[in-house]
Amino acid sequence: MPEKMVIRNEAIRRLRAVFEKYGFDELQTPALEYAEVLTGKYGVEAEKLMYLFRDPGDREVGLRYDLTVPFARAIANNPTLPKPFKRYQIQPAYRAENTQKGRYREFYQCDVDIAGSSSPMADAEIIAVVNDALSALGFTNYKIRVNSRQVLFSIMEKAEIEQPKWLTVIQSIDKLDKKSREEVEQELEQKNINSGQISSVFEAISKAKPDDFLTTTLAYARSLGIQGTLVFDPTLARGLDYYTGPIFESVVEEPKIGSITGGGRYDGLLKNLGGPDLPATGTTIGLDRVCDVIEELNLWPNLPKTSSKVLVTIFNQDLTQQALKIATELREKGIKTEVYPTDSEKMEKQLKYADQKGIPYVIIIGPEESEQGVVRLKNMQTGIQETVKIEELVKKLSV
Repeated sequence: MPEKMVIRNEAIRRLRAVFEKYGFDELQTPALEYAEVLTGKYGVEAEKLMYLFRDPGDREVGLRYDLTVPFARAIANNPTLPKPFKRYQIQPAYRAENTQKGRYREFYQCDVDIAGSSSPMADAEIIAVVNDALSALGFTNYKIRVNSRQVLFSIMEKAEIEQPKWLTVIQSIDKLDKKSREEVEQELEQKNINSGQISSVFEAISKAKPDDFLTTTLAYARSLGIQGTLVFDPTLARGLDYYTGPIFESVVEEPKIGSITGGGRYDGLLKNLGGPDLPATGTTIGLDRVCDVIEELNLWPNLPKTSSKVLVTIFNQDLTQQALKIATELREKGIKTEVYPTDSEKMEKQLKYADQKGIPYVIIIGPEESEQGVVRLKNMQTGIQETVKIEELVKKLSV
């Protein structure tokens, strides 16, 4: 609805400004992909949520699950792009979710990725973008949790987990922020992990430290101005199979809505798609969850409810032409101007309309104002009215 779109559009505006400040350029990809592009990249659990079907041409296709695999496909299909390639993308993705607060079947992602750099500097820059973006959105009580797939693989080795089971065990560990340790242990038992291995997994987690690559990434991130928001969390796993190095996600303390950003390094994905063997790292910012938090915490109390700055009322049929001319002049000067679209409604109803929409100002042109070459300008928040010469309207409304 319009009042929510105001929040969404303002969030997108702020995010674009941050992305472009760091040198990322915009990319868009189709909503529809061939099924073979989507499957085999995310893991079994993720594929259960994919919208896959045959189209009228009997082609196996699907709606994109996220923006990362389509980005990788775009890189693979455009080998002459300058490297490293830095892009941002703001588009919807689709998952067959059991819908609830913060989890939708169609949702917007805001992605930033760097393809073509294996340096921890690239990972640090992605983390810096996340930190800067959340700050620009007005968030204060948030943490950026970081870990590495290499740390998790080391935990698997120390617990003597067979390598074919590493990813499924990691997916269970990833649920520790939502489930109790006992529930995760039961899940691991159902995956035929014995009690000794389960104990070893949790012991290794308690002693885990960042690997060398992640240590350097964190040092670079702090050099980019990030201080108190970074937290090393060895239980962070990120559910998708394609991550290969540092992984990171952001959470807010209130409301309890889950992660609002998530990403990491995925060096093998481009090659898996038949493209060049380029390293890559990136993150997504969940726009819907971000907007839910902004709305629930009322982070932007002064944000206008509508884009309209002023409503030009219609006093009567005889003054309609003059009202339309004033509206045209204001629009030509860049003032977002709405005209009440009928000449038969009482002024009281027109003022009520402006109040309901949250339009800040109303212009009234009655017979006396018309003769004097002025208008009445009413501030809908304060109720104060003043007489303003028509040529001074733009100056008044540009404040």
